[in-house]
Amino acid sequence: MTSFQDFGLADPISRALNEENYLTPTPIQAQTIPIALTGRDVVGIAQTGTGKTAAFALPILHRILQNRIRPQPKACRVLVLSPTRELSGQILDSFNAYGRHVRLTSALAIGGVPMGRQVRSVMQGVEVLVATPGRLLDLVQSNGLKLGQVEFLVLDEADRMLDMGFINDIRKIVSKLPVKRQTLFFSATMPTDIAELAEAMLRDPARVAVTPVSSTVERISQRIIQVDHTAKPTFLAQLLKQEAVDRALIFTRTKHGADKVVRELARAGITSNAIHGNKSQNHRERVLAAFRSGEIRTLVATDIAARGIDVDGISHVVNFDLPNI
Repeated sequence: MTSFQDFGLADPISRALNEENYLTPTPIQAQTIPIALTGRDVVGIAQTGTGKTAAFALPILHRILQNRIRPQPKACRVLVLSPTRELSGQILDSFNAYGRHVRLTSALAIGGVPMGRQVRSVMQGVEVLVATPGRLLDLVQSNGLKLGQVEFLVLDEADRMLDMGFINDIRKIVSKLPVKRQTLFFSATMPTDIAELAEAMLRDPARVAVTPVSSTVERISQRIIQVDHTAKPTFLAQLLKQEAVDRALIFTRTKHGADKVVRELARAGITSNAIHGNKSQNHRERVLAAFRSGEIRTLVATDIAARGIDVDGISHVVNFDLPNI
């Protein structure tokens, strides 16, 4: 497929893609969309940045428009599970952008915000629900959500959800879903646990695999700096004070470590802020907005909390601790 027009998507979706200036499909889109349009399950091996959100969102939107029915109260037709709040929000934004001409009903279910608001958002039923696994189970267990009408299930970044300890939650969720459904399963890697999960969830899936559009090694200059543990805060502050550092993202291994780095930088006269799982969603959104606008130039985050962050103009990324690999 050399053009989105070749997929034969519904006119309202094609109009939205033109407005988004989508011209040529990425490899994951070119491979996945034609298969998903037939209703077949898909296992996709694709990293962040390959365009996989459109690869699953576009065929799903087309298929629900082909048979548009009103969702039952407290129910959804499409369920998308993702590992983090930020990534969930971006996925929902994409669905709403592609479905802007069809009055798509959608909702977000994530931790860090009052659950009552989310219960109300699905009370009348929605076509698309994007959720993190823990909050989704909270809604189900509180009788705020029913999963018996789900026709399409998407797992995005399944390996990351495994890393975060969500695999048992996912199994619980899947056990509550109708057996007759289409499942689209995406992961950057395929360790044994993920392969077993995919095998249990999918029926005769098509398998697609792509590499990132561009190599990290080609785009980024990388250095290893050996420094004594006690000297790391001072060295980091000196690094951030260099004129070449325009906007910096600092990774720590733990939530406590992220807060400690913020305090150490403050002592050195550098304003920064942290995001991690113990911060509320409102706090995280405020901090990210300040980072995007340049109000703060240094953001400290755990690797998990930073998953799905999309900020332009980051000049430096620092692994303050050895990264989890």
